[in-house]
Amino acid sequence: MPEFILIALAGGLGVAAITGPLGAFVVWRRMAYFGDTLAHSALMGVAMGFLFSINLNLAVMVCCVLLAVILVAMQKQHMVATDTLLGIMAHSTLSIGLVAVSLLDHIRIDLMQYLFGDLLAIAPTDLLWVYGGGLLVLLTLWRLWHPLLAITINEEMARVEGVNVTATRLALMLMIALVIAVAMKLVGILLITSLLIIPAAAARRLSSTPEQMAFIASLLGMVAVTGGIWASWVFDTPAGPSVVVTALVIFLFLYTLPLRQASH
Repeated sequence: MPEFILIALAGGLGVAAITGPLGAFVVWRRMAYFGDTLAHSALMGVAMGFLFSINLNLAVMVCCVLLAVILVAMQKQHMVATDTLLGIMAHSTLSIGLVAVSLLDHIRIDLMQYLFGDLLAIAPTDLLWVYGGGLLVLLTLWRLWHPLLAITINEEMARVEGVNVTATRLALMLMIALVIAVAMKLVGILLITSLLIIPAAAARRLSSTPEQMAFIASLLGMVAVTGGIWASWVFDTPAGPSVVVTALVIFLFLYTLPLRQASH
């Protein structure tokens, strides 16, 4: 097997391991639109990285983290409805990124690579970002697992029990931002949210506890990555979209099985 396939597989499996448990919270808390907003802002981070000649992963990470902090602050002010705010920020940041990229005349940027990813073109150094960032996210998630579950079930009850709801919610958003930053080059800005949502939604069909759902979501994500890379190699299709299509097939297959629907 060619080395670039093994590197792509290692990177994809690393991302799937992170997006599984984190995606479970995205599904439980109905944060899919928030994930889209952060993903769209990643293109602005790419433009800023080229403009200031800094590492693109770092630039995207900083941009996503700043947007997450701004969103939390604006949500607390209750100026506009959350879905309206997310819609404004998602399309505005994507448009700002596209405009900024168009102004970089001295640099040629392949927008398709950033919008849809290029899993088969990742370098060994990219694995350091994936596994380094992934380890940080998983350790933080393990540390905050019970507070996150508490605010997901009932924020008011969690506040009464002494949970810092605002800080915990911000930590979750920052973890999502970090995952989007490290996974952008692999599956692309427009597809990373799918990898967060689809495996977790499929795992919901098979699980009876939150921990089971998080674990199964990671496994299903890994299956989707493996199947997507195989399909890309055999049928010469784009790797990132192939992974998402494989995840969709798994989701549809599981929801056609006569299983008892788990409730979360």
